[in-house]
Amino acid sequence: MKFFEIFKDEHGKFSANRFVGILCAIALCATMYHNSFSEEHVAPAAILVECVTALAFGALGLGAANKIFKKKNNASQEG
Repeated sequence: MKFFEIFKDEHGKFSANRFVGILCAIALCATMYHNSFSEEHVAPAAILVECVTALAFGALGLGAANKIFKKKNNASQEG
């Protein structure tokens, strides 16, 4: 199924970082959408939303940055 291709890394293996990052991003978007229609006392704690945001950033953003800087370090060591 082509949908599951988004969870694979450049080597074709399933990536837990991508799975967790995308799952957190979807949960965060759903929570924010749901909270836009609910009253403030029903909303989740702000720290919980911030933690899910940090987890999504860590899983997606830092994983991509690690790959970029890893390639630069390997290229500089070879030269």
